[in-house]
Amino acid sequence: MSKLFAFSGNDDFCPGGSIYPNPKESSLFLSLGSHVDVYFPPRKRSRISAPFVFSEERSEKKKVSIEVLPDECLFEIFRRLPGGQEKSACACVSKRWLTLLSNIRRDEFSNRSSKPEAEILEKKAEVASEAEDLDVEDDGYLSRSLEGKKATDIRLAAMAVGTANRGGLGKLFIRGSKSSRGVTSVGLGAIARGCPSLKVLSLWNLSSVGDDGLSEIASGCHQLEKLDLCQCPAITDKALIAVAKNCPSLTDLTIESCSSIGNEGLQAIGQCCPNLKSISIKDCPLVGDQGIASLLSSASYSLVKVKLQRVNITDVSLAVLGHYGKAVTDLTLTALSNVGERGFWVMGGGHGLQKLKSLTITSCGGVTDLGLEAVGKGCPNLKQFCLRKCSFLSDNGLISFAKAAVSLESLQLEECHRITQFGFFGSLLNCGAKLKAVSLVSCLGMKDLNLAVPLLAPCKSLISLSIRNCPGFGDASLAVLGKLCPQLQHVDLSGLQGITDAGVLPLVESSETGLAKVNLSGCVNVTDKVVSTMTDLHGWTLEMLNLDGCRQISDASLVAIANNCLLLSDLDVSKCAVTDFGISSLAQASHLNLQILSVSGCPLISDKSLNALRKMGQTLLGLNLQNCNAISSCTIDILVEQLWRCDILS
Repeated sequence: MSKLFAFSGNDDFCPGGSIYPNPKESSLFLSLGSHVDVYFPPRKRSRISAPFVFSEERSEKKKVSIEVLPDECLFEIFRRLPGGQEKSACACVSKRWLTLLSNIRRDEFSNRSSKPEAEILEKKAEVASEAEDLDVEDDGYLSRSLEGKKATDIRLAAMAVGTANRGGLGKLFIRGSKSSRGVTSVGLGAIARGCPSLKVLSLWNLSSVGDDGLSEIASGCHQLEKLDLCQCPAITDKALIAVAKNCPSLTDLTIESCSSIGNEGLQAIGQCCPNLKSISIKDCPLVGDQGIASLLSSASYSLVKVKLQRVNITDVSLAVLGHYGKAVTDLTLTALSNVGERGFWVMGGGHGLQKLKSLTITSCGGVTDLGLEAVGKGCPNLKQFCLRKCSFLSDNGLISFAKAAVSLESLQLEECHRITQFGFFGSLLNCGAKLKAVSLVSCLGMKDLNLAVPLLAPCKSLISLSIRNCPGFGDASLAVLGKLCPQLQHVDLSGLQGITDAGVLPLVESSETGLAKVNLSGCVNVTDKVVSTMTDLHGWTLEMLNLDGCRQISDASLVAIANNCLLLSDLDVSKCAVTDFGISSLAQASHLNLQILSVSGCPLISDKSLNALRKMGQTLLGLNLQNCNAISSCTIDILVEQLWRCDILS
């Protein structure tokens, strides 16, 4: 014992260090001096509450951390991680680790290690399992979207590391912002290295992303099929050429408001992407005839959808389209200010658009009677035609087009102010036997005239008629339509403030198959007589009825609906003169199964309708009670609580 207390020096009392390395067991030591540590066996719990003093030498020992290793060593460690969970766990440690992991390509990861022969079978099993995982990863079915401030390089790096073992990232949508910490080429580089299965990439409003980022995507993601670029001014033809050379599977390309992309990039896409099916170019000032014509001619046997909007092309591009668009089925042309009448005439006369089924033309001054007739003759399989804001087209051109387009099924005219009743009725009389839907929207050239229309060949194929916001369309024109179109099922007359019962009733009474959907919103002069007649004749087929803003509609209409309508599921009587009595009538109809009911802006509906609304709530999925000032908030709360299946607007 004397030797124990006589001990002094720099050597530890217990060779090899403390036998209790855990700092939590420091209560087993009492400090008796600067160089002496005395050990007491833990027989009883220590009652000493005084602070413990550790030796100075112990406190000065440096903590050894993996962070002292250079990036090269960490790189070698990380690329030998066995699985995706380990990689994700390491990525969460620090920004440095995440950056290193995101810079390792998929093919750079290695699981080689010196295993004894006894573990060879286990190793083979792991390799087989990892091979199966890689097959799953290559599927690329995961989809991710980043918007606004969340769109950063750090998030993309984490996404690249984290999705590798969860099926692989297949779709990535980035909607940027003006933040200084937005996505750059660094973030796209991480995606390129970690997500080779990427098939869909959409970049919007990313001013800081340049050619380097998209080029890395092209070199790392060879399975890319769809590319959408919008408001990316730093991306040039160089990146688009890289995509063309490295992504032969590209099928869809959309470029919008990219001021640095021009003809050279589009030429490369046309030459190197044999599977290209859809192309959309909008607001790209550097794109002209050279790029568009080369693209159309190179992809003549694969291109199915073409959309050109506000690009600097001339008649040459439309001529090439008319000759080489052998596979095109959908064509949209918008605001082509440099294309004239000759362009559309040559496009139709090229006889290359034999498979064209849908054509939409908007704000093109070159659309004239001669050009439109040529398009009708050159597209024998055209089924859907939409013409908007083309002010030079007249009645003669519309009638000639209707005669030529023998396969036409849907015709839509919007803001074509030179079209009058003569052209409208003439197109109905001269169209083919396949026309099913006609829509006339905001055409100010319509004037209500008493026309003597021959009824030798009524348009029996027409089942859908929409005439909206045409102030000159009145009762006389509606009466003619009723005789001309006896098979109508869907009728939309919204915004026709000049029509009255005298025009609507003949149209309602002439339907032979039964009306299914009727929209009379904004027809302020329509009364209960129309609704009563409609429900009597078509109550067994009527599914949707919109009377929004028909101020002369009262409870009589609701009573007629309750008595006659068996299939009605959507009813809108907003801003009508209906009261609690009308709502009660609807609730008492046992055969009525309304799903959508709108009574917005009806001041005569009050808390008295609570029980009726609660009863109808058994089938209702949507209820609009906005601006019903006579309904208290207490009643609204009760309805919200009890009608838990119904979406209530109040």
